[in-house]
Order: sequence, then C-alpha cells, then structure tokens
Amino acid sequence: MKYSVAEFKIRCEAEVFRTSCDLIADIAGEAGFESFEDTEEGINGYIQKDVFSRDVLDECLSYFPIQGVNIEYNISDVEDKDWNEQWEDIGFDTINIDDKILIYDAKHCERPIDNLNKTIKFIGIEAIQAFGTGTHQTTRMIISSLLKMQIHGLRVLDCGCGTGILGITASKLGASSIVGYDIDEWSVNNAMHNATINDIDNIDILHGDVSVLSHVCGVFNIVLANINRNILLNDMHAFCDVMCKDATLIISGFYEEDIATLLNKASVLGLKEISRLVDDNWACLLLRN
Repeated sequence: MKYSVAEFKIRCEAEVFRTSCDLIADIAGEAGFESFEDTEEGINGYIQKDVFSRDVLDECLSYFPIQGVNIEYNISDVEDKDWNEQWEDIGFDTINIDDKILIYDAKHCERPIDNLNKTIKFIGIEAIQAFGTGTHQTTRMIISSLLKMQIHGLRVLDCGCGTGILGITASKLGASSIVGYDIDEWSVNNAMHNATINDIDNIDILHGDVSVLSHVCGVFNIVLANINRNILLNDMHAFCDVMCKDATLIISGFYEEDIATLLNKASVLGLKEISRLVDDNWACLLLRN
C-alpha cells in the first residue's frame, strides 16, 4: 500500500503551538490522514497515496479556528508501511466519562474489574485507528449527552459510526436497536467486531454514505452524527427524513464558531436547539424536531 507524508510546519505563538498541532491532526484526520507524529516545527501526517486530495485538505484547513497561526505543508511519497501499526501497538488509556462509562483498550488489557459501583458500564474497543476510542472531545461530548437522556427502548441511528463506540454506548444504555453506517469498509468491520466483543447483538452496521438510509426501514428516535461540518450541512436533511416525531439529533465534529452556520441549517429543516456542549473549541449540539 503506497503512502504519502504531509510535513506540516506551524508558525504561531508558543502558547498555542500544542493546541494547533492537535487541531491540525483532527482536521487532517477528516481529510483521510491515518497517523501522525510530532516534529520540532509541527507534525507529520500519513495518508494513503490514492486517498490524498490537496483540494480536500486545503478546504479543511481553511476552517482552522485559531487566528494568527500560519500553516504550511509539503507532500512527499514514503515507503510502504502500515502507519496504523504503531497506534495499534500502543493503544490508549482507559477513559472515564462522567463516572458512568469506562472505555478501555480491549486489545491490550482485560476488562477492568468491577467495583461496588454497579452503575458504571464498561465498553471495550479495539481500534484500527485512533479515532472513535473516546479520547476525542467530540466522542466524549456525545456520550455525555446520551448519559443525560432516557433512551431505554428507543431506536438509534449512528451516522459515520467509526469504531461503533456511540452505537455500543446506546445499546449499553438500553436502546432497543441501533443502525450504523460508515463509508470506510475498515470502520464497518471494526464496528462489527467491537459490537461482538461487547456482547452487543442489536446493532446493524452498513457500508456506505448517507444514501444507504434509503434502504433502511422505519424511523429513529435518536440520530447521532460525529462528522465534519461540511458533511453535516450536506446530510442533515437526510437525517431529518428518518427521524420520528419529537426525535433528537446530536451532532458534533465541528468547532464552536461553526455553531451559527449549523443552527441556521437546522432551523430551515425545522430543528430547534435544546442544548450545547463545548470542549477545547470543539462543539456538540442537541437538536429536536
């Protein structure tokens, strides 16, 4: 498999350098980059050669949220290598969300021993990539939102499901059935595997983009979408088409300054804001029809 490397050089004030590196990694991840490594001047990002699009990356970078940060990058070819291997070998630390959900690295450690607090639910994730493990602010905010809802017996849709973490969480919280989809076949297989290792049998994972919803029967009480701003704007109407009356749409994957644009789109579609969360400039909106 042929890969390319983008060498991102960042010029900014010292106090925002680390945050800028993290944001670039998140943005480049949306453009298809799979792995990253720190450098003295910024970060290097690795992407499959036939996946890379300069136009897509430039568009994603155009929404960089911190003013006064200059970003330059150069693309070059690298030798064949599995750039996710290092991530898979290292794994991630156990993540506690609101003292109610513990997400652990199922590949590198056994399920944590239950303590006396039986209200904590454990979720094991074997991640092909570093996305969707619960380490990212957007994933944590959506899970935190789910924890505040009564979803027992409800039907849930997970758009761009990745590792399946959101659908698995919904099932653990009592959802009656979950449908997820992802355009990445690796993610589809990974989500199905993670559902299996968590003994989840009420989730179906489909391969494709939002158009797969035309083949899904029925409507949903809750729709989850942790996707970048542009895809949310493009696909929100399709989400609304499969939402039942008084359904909830929870979206994340965008920055705080994108909220107004997304709310304008939501208003046109008859959606109203119920609440919002912001974490390190990443935002999450809870909307209802």
